[in-house]
Formats: sequence, structure tokens, C-alpha cells
Amino acid sequence: MRLFLLLLASTLIEAPAAAQDAKPSSPTTSAEDAARKNLPVSLERIREGLAAEPPSKLSLSALEKPPDFKVEVQERRALEEILSTLDFKTGPAPAGGLYWYEQQRQLFNPVDRPLAQPYAAFSPAEAITIAIENLVGKYLGGRLGEMASNAERAKAEASAKRDVASAIEKYCAADAERAKRLSICTSTR
Repeated sequence: MRLFLLLLASTLIEAPAAAQDAKPSSPTTSAEDAARKNLPVSLERIREGLAAEPPSKLSLSALEKPPDFKVEVQERRALEEILSTLDFKTGPAPAGGLYWYEQQRQLFNPVDRPLAQPYAAFSPAEAITIAIENLVGKYLGGRLGEMASNAERAKAEASAKRDVASAIEKYCAADAERAKRLSICTSTR
């Protein structure tokens, strides 16, 4: 590692020096030499470090240390916990709950008491009629109610517009001189 740092330092120092123009020797050269000797980096020491033999065994202790951090994804675990609580094997619960249904089944056996069964009071034709009435009420009833509500709203809006127009006409007719100056009276005529 030290060898690499020394090589890097020497490269960084020599590159700007090589890019400079050569100056003629003058009396200030001795001052420049003195300034070079006072630098924090010595080229002689760098050359000595490069000439020295590298250590016989390089240590990779940084690679042998176990990591001191841990990454954990918790969202997937939370999602799996939620999905594990869901039960897709059972069907819809009967009206009154499972216990009521089981009690009804044991107390009123379908073979012994067929009329005591749920929906036994209706014949097949009556059950179909009830089902059709419920479907019509669910799908058409809401739309019919909405149409009636919209018609009543439109009727109320038209009535309110007529009332406002008649009130404006009465106001403008009460004072004809003032009505000439008001834009609301000129726009309604």
C-alpha cells in the first residue's frame, strides 16, 4: 500500500513539472532549488522507497474480516404474514353463521322435516320470481330512481329561474330611470 502511495505521489508531482516550459538558468534558480528542498515530499525518499524490496507477504486482513452490516427486506415478510392469515379453502358462510346452520341441520333433518328447511316455504316458481324481483330492483330500481330525481331537479331549477326573472322584471319596472343604468335590467329586456 505504501509503495502505491509513493508511486502516486511521484506521478502527481512530476506531471506539472514536466508540463512547464524550460527556463534559462538565472540567479533565482538557487532560490527555486531551496524551495524544492523545503517541499513536504522528497523525490529522493520516493526513489529510495521504489528501490526498496517489497514486503514478502502481503496482508489481506481487510478481506478476511466479516462484514459489520446487515441488509434485511421486511416488506416481503409482512406481505407473506398477511397472506398466510387468509383462508381460501372455505366458501361463503351461510346466513346466521356456521353454528346456526349446523344446529338447524341437526334439529330439522331435511328428510324428516322438508318444510323446515331454509327457503322451503317457496315453491321453485316462487323462488325464481323472488330472484327476478331482487335483480330487477337492484339493477333497474336505482336507475329509475335516479332518473326521477334528475327530472325533479330540472323542474325545480326551471321554476327557480322563472322566479328570479320575474323578480328582476318587477325591480326594474319599479324605477325606470334607475333601470336604464343597471346592466341586469338591460340584459333581461
